Amino acid sequence: MAHKTLHSNQKLFTLSLILLSLSLLIFFIFFGSKNNVVNRFKVETDQPNQFFTNPRWFDLIQEESNGDKKIKVGLVNLNDEEVSQYEVHGNGSLVDTVRVHFDRVSKVREWNDFFPVWINEDSNLQPPTCPEIPMPRLEEYWDLSVVVAKVPCDGWTSEAGMRDVFRLQVNLVVANLLVRSGCAKGPDIKREVYAVFIGHCGPMPEIFRCDDLLRKEGDHWVYKPELKRLKQKVLMPPGTCQIAYPFGKTDNARENKLKNRQFNHREAYVTVLHSSDAYVCGAIALAQSIIRTNSTKDLLLLHDEHVSPRSLTGLRTAGWKTRQIERIRSPFAKKGSYNEWNYSKLRIWLLTWYHKVVFIDSDLLVFKNMDWVFHYPQISAAGNDRTLFNSGIMVIEPSLCTFEDLMLKSFKVGSYNGGDQGFLNEVFTWWHRLPNEVNFLKYFDRNDSLVREKIPDDLSAIHYLGLKPWMCYRDYDCNWDIKERQVFASDKAHEKWWQVYDEMAERLKPYCGLSPHMNWRIKKWRRIAKKLSLPDEHWKIGVTDPRQYNLVQ
Repeated sequence: MAHKTLHSNQKLFTLSLILLSLSLLIFFIFFGSKNNVVNRFKVETDQPNQFFTNPRWFDLIQEESNGDKKIKVGLVNLNDEEVSQYEVHGNGSLVDTVRVHFDRVSKVREWNDFFPVWINEDSNLQPPTCPEIPMPRLEEYWDLSVVVAKVPCDGWTSEAGMRDVFRLQVNLVVANLLVRSGCAKGPDIKREVYAVFIGHCGPMPEIFRCDDLLRKEGDHWVYKPELKRLKQKVLMPPGTCQIAYPFGKTDNARENKLKNRQFNHREAYVTVLHSSDAYVCGAIALAQSIIRTNSTKDLLLLHDEHVSPRSLTGLRTAGWKTRQIERIRSPFAKKGSYNEWNYSKLRIWLLTWYHKVVFIDSDLLVFKNMDWVFHYPQISAAGNDRTLFNSGIMVIEPSLCTFEDLMLKSFKVGSYNGGDQGFLNEVFTWWHRLPNEVNFLKYFDRNDSLVREKIPDDLSAIHYLGLKPWMCYRDYDCNWDIKERQVFASDKAHEKWWQVYDEMAERLKPYCGLSPHMNWRIKKWRRIAKKLSLPDEHWKIGVTDPRQYNLVQ
């Protein structure tokens, strides 16, 4: 019995030796000579028998650039120990590494310093200024091929982390270095430049587009940016502490650069209708108002199946091209609420045959040509409150990967109002302020009667918040009849909407008719206002609107 056991152990030992020999043979066949090992994993130095592991970013860049060009690398936000880890050792004269020096933005600076609630837009006064975000001396780093940056990721999933000033600075440093190096030989001569971001949070998507992401491996993100788009972004102020150029008058050079960098691409104004026909009249008036300004852009309306065939006929007659979509539910909205399906607006990022689009809500009217807004990068918009923008008008750069990213985040990132505006403000924290005249919000202090009835005549667009003009009698703004909605009331703004209605073709006006339910609701509000004796006394105004006698079903 012992003899059999010993014989079995000898067989097992012999088999183990054979397997080990085969493994070693396979290893040398697969990897070949020492040079192959070096080519796959290491860079050989001048000192014999001494090797250094390649940083992962170097292998990725070598693969993307075919490995046959001289590479000059700038290292950003790396301490002394990290610099030694990410440097490329040896490889003759093909790699040159420099550390990029810049002063860190003051730690006392907060996001609100760069994104204030309000700024003075009076062109007759000294324009507002922004706190400084220090940049490196770009003339010292004009010939970089690659910029490698460690991204500050602490707390990045929280609101405070997403609105981190130092994170913004690192991203802007990288962007400025790439634009300076990529355009060093002139504005029309572009050389290939790359960015490598190290950190699980990656770069800010507002600055570095997912379309430009070449590869992602672990916590390494390799980008090859489209320099024209990136240059537009570095020409923007660091925050909404200034109006986006060319309306900021503090830098004429930047103004001219931005104006001259026009793209010969398709562009469009886009609006979205979903769930009912309630906003069809508003969309018809919107199209007519844009056409009156001699715009050269396309007009595209996205709609779901709940917009009736009759309404689509009117919308097309008014000037819209139409395209059907499936609506998207807002994950954080209450069932049956007004914003339950507002995430349908995210579909605008799927319009990739357009270079840029300006989204515009169907409760706005345009009074002056706004085609100049297309000069600005994503996301450019007017302010709302706090550090937030109003999503009623915003510049969008369509992108399939951005849409996919938004859809993934929609179930994780909250919204302060349950709708698209709250969500988009959490995703796009770095945005560019357009002047308020682009999106004048019909919202007033309760005691500011002078402003609400002296709306400036030079506005580009008015955003009709509250009850919409076509949902009221044309005689006055029916927001006056509901105490809680009087902050939205303005007879002057109401009158301007009806002026556009009067200029519409007669065949379009029936789409703005009153239904029996709408008529009943207006009368109910008037009765309540009368019972409460609301001091504005709009409920005393005699109604002459002929639509009350020609109700539509």
